[in-house]
Amino acid sequence: MKLTAPVTGGPCWAELGTTDVDGAKTFYTRLFGWLAETDTREQAGGYTVARLGDAPVAALTPLFKPSQPVAWNVSFAVTDAEACLRAVRHAGGTRLLGPMEVFDLGRFAVIADPDGAVFHLWEPGTFPGAGVFNAPGALGWVELLTRAPEQAVAFYTTVFGWSVDPAQRYPQWGIDGAGFGGMTAMDDTFPPEVPSHWLPYFAAEDVGETAAAAARDKGTVLMEPTTVPDGPRIAVLHDPQGAVFGVYAADHER
Repeated sequence: MKLTAPVTGGPCWAELGTTDVDGAKTFYTRLFGWLAETDTREQAGGYTVARLGDAPVAALTPLFKPSQPVAWNVSFAVTDAEACLRAVRHAGGTRLLGPMEVFDLGRFAVIADPDGAVFHLWEPGTFPGAGVFNAPGALGWVELLTRAPEQAVAFYTTVFGWSVDPAQRYPQWGIDGAGFGGMTAMDDTFPPEVPSHWLPYFAAEDVGETAAAAARDKGTVLMEPTTVPDGPRIAVLHDPQGAVFGVYAADHER
């Protein structure tokens, strides 16, 4: 990821919706060295912010409703949530929730793209998003896995103005020349019950050791540590509650 701070249209936050916030706190603090602090206000609903030092890097939260899957969600920064929602609807996406006020921190909405991949919009107030990117334990890349890549290119370039070259082997999303994510076309190797989705990658000092540590702590290694041609060493993991996330070598220059 070339982005080093939240920018309009780019990924600004990663948030885990889980059935077991306390269990997730234990797992991720061991894995990434996070300090996780739960907001004790009743209105916060158990929202827990994870930090590296003083910098917020991600959140853990109870599920909004029982039907919501356990999953990591990626938020993209916008200057006007209502205007972005109009663009989403025009491009064939769907509003699932919001916009909602979050104290004085900002406003968020939950969106599904035309193929069903869910993501969040974040209109910042006093909280712009993650305080650090790319450092071990921090967000470093976001990837869209989709069964409709051409439709995805049309949707996201329309809504956010991203750049992308769909002819590449691995198309990469960017803003003003700064790359922050990629797109994988889901083929028959993906089980049919796996929906299109956004996958956050967190930087790690040692991908192999991080994958091994996750497995020792009741996580699952979905994709063994692999070196991507002309790319970083990566792995894809399940946490104990079933949320999928990726890790990549923090020292790789994209």
